[in-house]
Amino acid sequence: MSSLALAVRDSSTMLRRNLLHARRYPSLTLNLLLTPVMLLLLFVYIFGDVMSAGIEGGGADRSEYLAYLVPGILLLTIGGTTIGSAVSVSTDMTEGIIARFRTMAIHRGSVLIGHVVGSVLQCVMSVVLVGAVAVAIGFRSHDATALEWILALGLLTLVSLALTWIAVGMGLSSPNAEAASNNALPLMILPLLSSAFVPVDAMPGWFQPIAEYQPFTSAIETLRGLLLGSEIGNNGWLTVLWCAGLAVLGYAWSKSLFDRDPK
Repeated sequence: MSSLALAVRDSSTMLRRNLLHARRYPSLTLNLLLTPVMLLLLFVYIFGDVMSAGIEGGGADRSEYLAYLVPGILLLTIGGTTIGSAVSVSTDMTEGIIARFRTMAIHRGSVLIGHVVGSVLQCVMSVVLVGAVAVAIGFRSHDATALEWILALGLLTLVSLALTWIAVGMGLSSPNAEAASNNALPLMILPLLSSAFVPVDAMPGWFQPIAEYQPFTSAIETLRGLLLGSEIGNNGWLTVLWCAGLAVLGYAWSKSLFDRDPK
């Protein structure tokens, strides 16, 4: 078999391994899913009227705020799901299975590829589940065309890939699973500091640069434009550049850590 065929075969095997782990031990994924669902319900049913009135500057309309909120919650879901990837990679590194894989005649990069592809699939499934909750409580996207839905799914997949590579690097650099979970927390905190819940213009002046110049805000505004028909501006290109940069950085970092000789 050619080296490419071996890489594909071994990566497929590692992908099946990671999906089996996710199916047999679903508690981590479900716990990470609980946070975006609870935030969605909390902000819609408890704060929805007040937040809507504050953003729109007029009467309270919970449905309007729900439409504004959902894109941010979907990106928050991806950030939370990738924390599970960091924990999974760190667990593999500390429990010795990676050392055993190193002694076997398998493609060296297939272990990381299996983690990354498995995580991206889990991110997409998590987004679908949270999106279903949003639809169940009233979210509608009447203005989005079929092409815009495809672009929205592509955007979510691209963000998932970029954040997963960063999470894999965090998992490889962590001494244990608990540290990996803590190190990956910024992937879930950054969406809270973005335009997910309120527009950047409504934030305090000193905080606006923090919210504006980060990858989640541009991704959220792009997704919001695709689903709701709002202006995207330069956010689409910024999101692609952010994702490409993070993916390359995460890949190089992860590969460097994985290729180190074990101590």
